Amino acid sequence: MNKKFYISTAIAYTSAKPHIGNTYEIVLADAIARFKRLEGYDVYFQTGTDEHGEKIESKAKEAGITPQEYVDNIASEIKNIWDLMNTSYDKFVRTTDKNHEKTVQEIFKKLYDQGDIYKSEYKGLYCIPCESFWTETQSVDGKCPDCGRELIEKCEEAYFFKMSKYSKWLEEYIENHPHFIEPESRKNEMLNNFIRPGLEDLCVSRTSFKWGIPVTFDNSHVIYVWIDALSNYITFLGYDVSGNHSADYKKYWPCDVHLIGKDILRFHTIYWPIILHALGEELPHQIFGHPWLLFGTDKMSKSKGNIVYADDLVKEFGVDAVRYYMLHEMPFASDGTFTRELLIESINSNLANNLGNLVNRTIGMAEKYFDGYINNSNVLESVDKDLKETVINLKNKVVDNMNKLHVADALDNIFDIFRRANKYIDETTPWVLAKDENTKERLQTVLYNLMETIRYGTVLLQAFLPETAEKIFKQINTKETSFTTLNDFGYYENNNKTGIKEVLFNRLEE
Repeated sequence: MNKKFYISTAIAYTSAKPHIGNTYEIVLADAIARFKRLEGYDVYFQTGTDEHGEKIESKAKEAGITPQEYVDNIASEIKNIWDLMNTSYDKFVRTTDKNHEKTVQEIFKKLYDQGDIYKSEYKGLYCIPCESFWTETQSVDGKCPDCGRELIEKCEEAYFFKMSKYSKWLEEYIENHPHFIEPESRKNEMLNNFIRPGLEDLCVSRTSFKWGIPVTFDNSHVIYVWIDALSNYITFLGYDVSGNHSADYKKYWPCDVHLIGKDILRFHTIYWPIILHALGEELPHQIFGHPWLLFGTDKMSKSKGNIVYADDLVKEFGVDAVRYYMLHEMPFASDGTFTRELLIESINSNLANNLGNLVNRTIGMAEKYFDGYINNSNVLESVDKDLKETVINLKNKVVDNMNKLHVADALDNIFDIFRRANKYIDETTPWVLAKDENTKERLQTVLYNLMETIRYGTVLLQAFLPETAEKIFKQINTKETSFTTLNDFGYYENNNKTGIKEVLFNRLEE
């Protein structure tokens, strides 16, 4: 039986269309999921939408439609963008799903019955867009520390979850599981800024709006986002409060990698682990707080008018060019930056010059010198040894970087062998070999080595640029596309005829 791997993302809030900063997360998760499938894992990849709350209720009212109609529209827009980006999720969840709502009610009741939830009243400063309460000390000049908007004073009856009761337990858990929160800077931020100073109890119900899941034993309250949205990671797998979990839940839970933006890390590394622990369930193995994709040096925001949407970029540059940029330009622990100039430069230097040029030149030479037939005559020279070693070492480097979630580095490793192959062309000068009948067999070996290098790199490239990988396999005409063909150099079929060459990426003018 294949080893399982469950990866999840934050679920997108259905208040507005997602920009490329939001889209980055799903593409990152997709590359990890595809890579694990390539390695032979039984992968379950879950994403979706978070659909309740005051913000949605008021936006629907402004639009003159029901909240359900409002979220239906936005959820389909989000799903369309995820599909456009060629993401291979196994389940797209929506928190207005009836089974989810029922299980959330049962979770709330269970936590209440066991004394983890109690009724009180909430006084505090509230941010409507972020749907968050803040204390005086947390606010910045009376404004929300997250989004900078005005806070309003609110007082209402609410149910609270006893976070304080589990504060010490969580601190010890994180300290004893050093890789639970990655990267380390995010782990330290959670410990020092939130957990060690002592956790306050968390408001988990609201009475000031209706668009939410009702509390079964107190109808004037709706269950607030923390228990509703966060529970999606178990409810859609078939979690059951009485322990009669589905086969999928037993198979895939706990989640292996939980991918989340650094701005909402607190909810997923503090509230969610404590809720799971209170329910007696295992915690995710790892929560990765990924950095932001900035517009130049600024965070993307509607008010700044610097929002870029993935579908607009795809229309202009193609899916894989946008995927490549997102995956390659984002460092592991610090923010990445987006500008059109950088995107164009990335397409020209890495995709058109390095990869596209290599495939095009190699097939072109095979057609010109041998009518497209590739034969390995095994006429070897010392330069071949270095190329082969570079290629053979690639698999372990990529696996190592992907295990550490260093996705940009893994992609770099792959492009390094394409760069090495371009250098090999300059070293072996096939156009000189072609002039002499005596070096014809050497030329065959050179072209075979190039073809095998392209094939080898493309097997790994499937996880990152799936459409491009498929086009390359078609052009070099190979069926040897599985991970198991990476154990040695020489899987490209001998006496094989190349397919029809096509330009993979056009060079763009700035």
